[in-house]
Amino acid sequence: MSISKDRFAALTRIFCAAFLLLAPIILHAGVIRGTVTDTSGATVTGATVVLINGASYLAKTVSTADGSFEFVTGRSGRFSLTITAQGFRQVQPAAFYAGMNDNIEKNLVLEPEWVHQAIVVTATGTPVPQQQTSAATTVLGSLDLALRTNFTDALRLMPGTVSTQIGQTGSQASLFIRGGPSDANKVLLDGVSIGDLGGRFDFGPLSTTGIDSVEVYRGPNSSLYGADAASGVVAFTTPKGTGASPVLHMDSDVGNFNSSREHGEVSGSQKKIDYLTGLSWLQTSNALPNDEFHVATGSGNLGWQPLGSTQVRGTVHYGSDATGVPNAWDFYHVADDATQKDQDLIVSGTIDNQTTGDFHNSLRYGLARKREQYNLWQPSGQLIEYANSPTFGPSYAYFGNSVTFTGANGYTASGRAMLDYPEQYPFNEQFVSNRDQLVYQGDYRFTPHFIGLIGFHYEDERGLENIPTFATYETTERTNYDYVASVHGDYKGRAFYTLGGSLEHYSLFGTQTSPRASLSYYAVMPRHNIFSGTKILTNFGDAVREPALTDQFGSLYQFLVTNGYASVAQELHISPLAAPTTRTYEGGVEQDFLSDRVTFRATYFHNEFGKQIEGVGGLVLPNLIPGLTSTQQQQLETALGYYYTDDYPLSVNSEAYRAQGIETNVESGIGSKIFLRGGYTWLEGVVQRSFDSDNEALTGGYAPTYNGIAVGALSPLKGARPFRIPPHTGFVSASYAGKRWTVVSTGSFASRSDDSTFLEYQDLSGGNSLLLPNRNLDHGYANISLGGTFHWSSRMAIYGQTENLTSSQHIAPIGYPSLPFTFRTGVRIRLGKGTGE
Repeated sequence: MSISKDRFAALTRIFCAAFLLLAPIILHAGVIRGTVTDTSGATVTGATVVLINGASYLAKTVSTADGSFEFVTGRSGRFSLTITAQGFRQVQPAAFYAGMNDNIEKNLVLEPEWVHQAIVVTATGTPVPQQQTSAATTVLGSLDLALRTNFTDALRLMPGTVSTQIGQTGSQASLFIRGGPSDANKVLLDGVSIGDLGGRFDFGPLSTTGIDSVEVYRGPNSSLYGADAASGVVAFTTPKGTGASPVLHMDSDVGNFNSSREHGEVSGSQKKIDYLTGLSWLQTSNALPNDEFHVATGSGNLGWQPLGSTQVRGTVHYGSDATGVPNAWDFYHVADDATQKDQDLIVSGTIDNQTTGDFHNSLRYGLARKREQYNLWQPSGQLIEYANSPTFGPSYAYFGNSVTFTGANGYTASGRAMLDYPEQYPFNEQFVSNRDQLVYQGDYRFTPHFIGLIGFHYEDERGLENIPTFATYETTERTNYDYVASVHGDYKGRAFYTLGGSLEHYSLFGTQTSPRASLSYYAVMPRHNIFSGTKILTNFGDAVREPALTDQFGSLYQFLVTNGYASVAQELHISPLAAPTTRTYEGGVEQDFLSDRVTFRATYFHNEFGKQIEGVGGLVLPNLIPGLTSTQQQQLETALGYYYTDDYPLSVNSEAYRAQGIETNVESGIGSKIFLRGGYTWLEGVVQRSFDSDNEALTGGYAPTYNGIAVGALSPLKGARPFRIPPHTGFVSASYAGKRWTVVSTGSFASRSDDSTFLEYQDLSGGNSLLLPNRNLDHGYANISLGGTFHWSSRMAIYGQTENLTSSQHIAPIGYPSLPFTFRTGVRIRLGKGTGE
C-alpha cells in the first residue's frame, strides 16, 4: 500500500506537532539514577537493579562499567529498589517518594555476602560505609535487638565497652567506653541529645521499643557532636514505615519472675507520607524483695516528602518507668523500701533537603524533657546507737542484718552495715534535665572523593536539683554553641581521611576547641585471595564534657558563692568547674581473608583523661590549693563551715588517669544465613592523680586500710585502676537467619575488676571494718544468652529468649546479686499486606 505525498506530509506535520507537545514531558520526566559501589568505594559493574512502584514491578536495569544506573519513571509515587550482584548481599534500601518530574539520586553500597559492613554516620557526620573509615564503630541492627527488651546486655557485644548494672532488670546501668568515665558518652536518639545535663545516662530502664538500631562510636568525637562526646557516641535510630498498606505487629510473652511484655506496632506509607507508631508494657518482680520493675514506652515516626529532594520528619519517644531500689542486698540482707521513677520525653523535627546533586542541608530541632525521682519511703533495718560523743551525744542509725561477704580477691568482711539514717521520711530527691537544641548541618560533595561539612549546634539547657529533706532547691540554665567543620574523602580509593574540629562555647566553662584527624590506608588493595586486603588505621582526637548537675551544685566554687563567700573564691582564685578533657591516640590494622569472607581488626588506643571531677572532703580542701598563707587557709576553713568540720565533700577538678589497650574484633559468615562475630579487649587503666583518696591521711591519719592495705573508700588510689572497668573483656555472637527459623546466641565475658564496698564509717562502731581492698574486688563473669524465632506462617511466629544461662550471680558489682537464669516465650502476630522496616 502506497501513501500519497499529501497524506505523508500531513502525517509528518501531525508527528512533529505531537513531538513538540510531548517534548517537555519527555525532557522533564522523573529520573532515578545512582552508582553502585562496594564498601571500599570501588564501582560494581553488572549489578541488577530492579525498580518497584508501590508493590508493582516497574523496570530492571544493569549497572554499567562505571557502576551507574538510571530509570526514567514518568510517574509519581513511592518507589523502592532491589539490587543484586554476584558475591554480594541483596540490598533493599528504604522506600522513597518521587514526583513525576523529580530527579532522584540513590547511590547504593553493596556488602560482601559473607560479612556485614554497615553504613555509619557517627564517624564523619554523613553516611559512609564502615570500611571507608578508620574509626572504631559498631552497629547493632534489628537482628541483634529483635528479642531483647533493654540495652544493658546488648552493649556488651562490641570491643572496648563495659556495661555495668547495679542490680537487676531496670536498675541503674552505665556504659564505659575504652576506660572512659560513664558520663563521657554522647547519647543521641534520632540526632537529639538525650543524656542528662553533663552527659550522664541511665541505660537500665531504656526499652528497645521504637529502636531500629544503635551505632556506637568508640573514641572522643567532640569535633562533630560537642561536649559530652569525650569517650564515645551512642546513636539510636527510630524505624520508618515502608509498607504500601498498614501493617500491625503484636507481640506478647511471659517468663519467670512474674515477667510479661506486650508490644504493638502499626506502620505503613501512603504516597508522600510514611508512618510508624509503637507501644509496649514490660513488668517483672525480679529476684529480690522490693525490686519490682515496670516500664511503659511509646514511640512514633512520621515522614512527609513534599518533593523528591525534600523530606520532613518528626519522631517522638516517651518512657515512664518505676523500679524498686533494694540497695546492695549482699551487704545488708535487708531491702530498702525505695523506688526510682523516670519520665522521659524526646521529640525531634528534621527537614532534609538535597539542594543539588552535591549539596545537602538538614535542620533539626530537638526537645528532651527528663524527670527522675527517688523516694525512700521509710527506713529499713534495726535502729541502733553506734556512737556517743561528749559534745553531740548519742548517734543512731538503721543497720542491716549480720552478714559476711567475700570479694573476688578472697578478702572477707563480717558485721552489720549502716543502711538508713534517722531523718524525715519519706526522703525524696528530684532531678530535672530539660534541653532544647537546634542543629544545622550542610555537606557539599566537591568531587566524588572530597566532601566538606559545616555545622552549628545551639542548646538551651535547664536543670533542677530538689532535696526537701536538706532544704536543697537549686536550678541552672546553660546556653551552649558549637561550630563544627570537617572534610573527608579518599585518594584513588586507597587512602580514606577525615579532618575536622569544633569551636565550642559553653556558659559553664567557657570556650574550647576539639580537633580530630583520622587516616586509613590500604597497604594491600582488596582482591580475591587468601589475604584479601590489608588496611592501616590511625586516629587522633581531643574532646571535653560538661560537668553534671550534681557536680555543678556541689562544687567548691558554687558553695562559696551561694553562701556569701564570693570574695574568698576571688581572692584564692577558686573558679567554676572546668571541662574534663580527653585526648586519644589510636593505630591499628584491618585484614580481610578468603576473598572478604573473614575480617579481622586490631587497634591500639591510648587515652588521657584530665581535669576529672571528684568529691574532695572538706578537711582536705584547704590542702588542695597551693601557696595559701595560714591566714588564707583559716579564711577558707571558716568559709567552708560544717563542710570542713564534718568533712563533707565538694567537687573539684583534681583527678586524672590514663587508659590504654588493644581491641580485637573478627567477623565472618557461612553463606548468607550464618553470621559470626567475636572480640577481645585488653585495657590498662591507671589513676595518675586522685586528690581525695590519696590525701585522706592529711585529715589526721584516718586513711582507711584493710590489715595494712591502703583502701580507696570512695574513689581509686593513685596508681590503681579505675573502678568497675575490668582489664579483660570479650564477646561472641552467632546468628542464623533462615526462612522459618532465626536463632541468635551471644556471650559476654569479663575478668575481675577493681571496686569498693563504699562502706566508709558504716559499721556498728562507725568505723571502716566493712571496707575491702580495691584490687580485683568485683568478680569476673560469663553471661550467655540464647534466643530464637520460628515463623509458623507469614502471619504468626513463636519466639523465646533466655538470659544468663549459667545463672551467674556476679555480673553486677560487688554487693549486688545479678538476676539468675531467665526465660521468656511468646507469640508474634502480623496483620496486613505491607512490609515494615
